[in-house]
Formats: sequence, C-alpha cells, structure tokens
Amino acid sequence: MQPQVFDLLVHLLRHRDHVVSRDDLIELVWGGRIVSDSTLDSRINAARNAIGDNGKEQKLIRTIPRKGLRFVGSVNGQPDGDQPAAMSPEDVNERLRPPLQLPDRPAIAVLPFDNMSGDQEQEYFSDGISEDIITALSKLRWFFVISRNSSFTYKGKAVHMKQVAAELGVRYVVEGSVRRSGDRVRITAQLNDTATGSHIWAERYDRDLVDVFAVQDEIADAIVTAIEPQIYVAENFRSRRKPPNSVDAWDLVMRALSHHWRVTRCDSTAAQVLLEKAIAIDPNYGQALALFATNHMFGVHLGWVDIATAAPVAERAALAAIAADSEDSWAHTALGSVYFSTRRLDDSLAEFELALQLNPNFSLAQGYYGLALSYSGRWQDAYVATQRAIRLSPRDPSSAIYYGVAAYSQFVGKNYSEAIALAREATRQRGDLTGAYRVLTVAAGMAGQIDVAKAALQELRRTQPNISLAWISNQLPWKLDSDREHYLEGFRRAGLD
Repeated sequence: MQPQVFDLLVHLLRHRDHVVSRDDLIELVWGGRIVSDSTLDSRINAARNAIGDNGKEQKLIRTIPRKGLRFVGSVNGQPDGDQPAAMSPEDVNERLRPPLQLPDRPAIAVLPFDNMSGDQEQEYFSDGISEDIITALSKLRWFFVISRNSSFTYKGKAVHMKQVAAELGVRYVVEGSVRRSGDRVRITAQLNDTATGSHIWAERYDRDLVDVFAVQDEIADAIVTAIEPQIYVAENFRSRRKPPNSVDAWDLVMRALSHHWRVTRCDSTAAQVLLEKAIAIDPNYGQALALFATNHMFGVHLGWVDIATAAPVAERAALAAIAADSEDSWAHTALGSVYFSTRRLDDSLAEFELALQLNPNFSLAQGYYGLALSYSGRWQDAYVATQRAIRLSPRDPSSAIYYGVAAYSQFVGKNYSEAIALAREATRQRGDLTGAYRVLTVAAGMAGQIDVAKAALQELRRTQPNISLAWISNQLPWKLDSDREHYLEGFRRAGLD
C-alpha cells in the first residue's frame, strides 16, 4: 500500500466516530498542499480496494455527500497507544447539556458555506454569502434566526444536523458550498429539516463574477426569497400532523396562510376563520393580525367582500399588528393594502415603501407596491416593481398575482399585447384569479380582440358574479379619472354593462 493511502486509511479508522472532511484528509496526508479532486479520489479508491471495499457498495468507507468520508465498518479492539483521551469536565457537561427548547417561531441556522475552490483567499466570498443570508433572513420577523457568531462556530467542521439542532435550538438549517473557477462561480444551497433529516429545498446558481459583491448580494437575496415560502409550507405540513389539542396560534396562522395563497373565495373565508381563532388565543399576535387584514383587503379587491364592512375591521387589525411589531414588513404591507382599497393611494405607497425598507426581499410587498403604483398612474414604475417580485421569488405561491399586476401596468401604458400575454400567464398559473381575468378582458377589448375579450369576461363572471360597470366605478381606487375611463371602455367593448 502506498504511504499516502495507508495514512488516509489510518486517519479514517482513528476518527470513525464522525465524518472526516476532504479538507481534513488533505491537511493530514498532504500537509495542506493543493491537491486535485482526482488525486484524492484515486487514494480513496485505493484504500477501499485494499480492504475489500469499492465505491459502489461502500460497505466500509462511505462517502457522505457534501460532507466527507466515514469508516462505517466494525473494528475489533484498538492498537496500543490509540486509546481515546479522557474527557474534560467541560466536555462532559457539553455532552450532558439538554437540547435547547425550540422557540414559538421557526428557528433557522445558516451554517458557513464551504469554500470548494481550493483557494483560501476565496474564503471571504463563501463567508460573505452565509453572512448575507443570515442578515436577510433576520429581516423576516416571522422567523427566529441564529446569529452569525453562533452559526460560524461550525466553520470547517463536519457536523450532523441533529447536533446543530440540539446545540442551537433550531428546526431548520441552511447549508451550501461555493466553487469559484476563474470568472465563474457555482453556489449550491439547501434547506434541511433537522427533525426528519430531509432536504426541503435545494438549488444551484451559476454566475459570472463581473462584480463580486453584486453577485454575492444577488445570490443571497435569491436564496432567502426561495427559502421563505418553503418554510411556510413545511410549517403548515408540520402543524397539520399535530394533535388537535396541541395546536397553537402559530399553527393556525400557517394553516390560514396556505388557504390565503390558494386565492379562492372559499379559501379566503377559511383563512379568516383560522385567523380569528389565532387572535382569540393571542389578541396581540402581530402575524395573525397582519394576515387577517391582508386577507380581508385582498377579498375586497377581488370582489368577494364588501369594502364598507371589511375595511374598518382590516384597518384596526393592521394598526394592531404594527403596534405589536412596528418592524414587521407584513404589518406595513397589511396597512398599505387597507389604504389602497380605501383610496388613500399616497399613504398606501408610503406603507409599501416602508415595508420594503424593512425587508427588501419581501416579494408580496413588491407586488402590492406595483398595484398601488399602477392605480396611481405610474405604470412604468409599477412594471419594474412587479418584475422584481417575480424575479425575487419565481416559486412564490403569489407569483400569479404578480403577473396579473404586471399585466395591468402594461394595460395602463396601452401596451395591450404585452398585457394580454401577462394576463394569460397569470390565469394559466391560477384558473380562478379574478384580477387577471379583468385585465385580460379589458386589454383584449381595447386591442380589438372581441372574441378573446368576451371569453375572458365569461370566465370573470364565473369567478366574480357581481362584476358590473357600477361596481368597477365605485370599488376600484384610481387616482386619475382618465385611467378609470380607459378601464371601463375596455369592459364596454367586451359587452359588460
């Protein structure tokens, strides 16, 4: 056996109680010199062959993806002089310390991303990605995010998810790697559920490094906006598996949020019932109050709820949510939606802008901001906002709404073909999306595509039976009379009276 192969095998045997990283092997066997992946792989294969193992079966030396290697075979006895060192009192106390109690909100730790470039000078880039994700997640007030100082104690160590969960008191762990080659970088990230050990989400990002810091910001934002809805879905699934007598306010909010995202009238009603139960448990629960207000005003805009009844209730809830946590972007988005539907457009824009200052990655606030800009006559700005919402969160449950708002902004700008295409995408994603059918109707009507307009109007009547020119004039909050008349004319051409 070659000396390097022998040393590698002995190291795996001595440290068989945990996963050994590839970096550790390189440090021990090659003294930290730069070694290609193929060289290391050849020595690993030689070690397997020497003890009757192979890379396919991995009965003795197992590869743990993205972690390293571990010797998993049984070992009879220990060589002299290889006895484990006695544990210090501090180590004993650490082993006996009970796991931390999980907080009421989803708790998340972001582990330092692994630098796979083989260049220690690139360490700042992988650390920067991790730090930016922690900072961005911290702006989501619905989550409990472990600080950088605690997460980075695991830097360079091969650890199990359950160990991280116990030591930091978290349910979710984000981990990843960065591999840079010349002017290209590949970043992988995944979200893990520590309770089940499963991957909830994973993605790979390939980018050109024209501006290192711009790429770092872009990737961090993309990861955070992808993670947020995945955690809500996971939390909803988890809450539904709990016994009925152990359901708390957070569980009710998660169940309500899943109904809210389905964008149907019956789901909107179901969400309100669940939120009322959550508020009854905790009258100052900001998340429940914010979603309660948002859900009410969304129903108003889609014609499901009478504004005179819904607006006062929603405004009280939104103000209470802000009183509970003035730094929560959901709360300001809720109040912005109230101001929008009650024709206080300038106040609405101010609330959405504040929500985005608090959390620039909040795609829902971007979408609503685009809607308010459209009704204020600022259709170019509105379109930019909707494109940012779509780009921020391409898997967002509300992406159909963002396409619908983008369609309306193009209609205001009299770009009818673009409006039709965007509205069709919105209805493709959500077949009952009232607002998108409205835009499809008026854009096709103004474009002279009367058959398309009439077909869209028929679908609209299915989703909003009370639609009429009078309802449109009285309920929708235009700032400019010319925009209102433009919208009404599209409906008249489609045959609405």
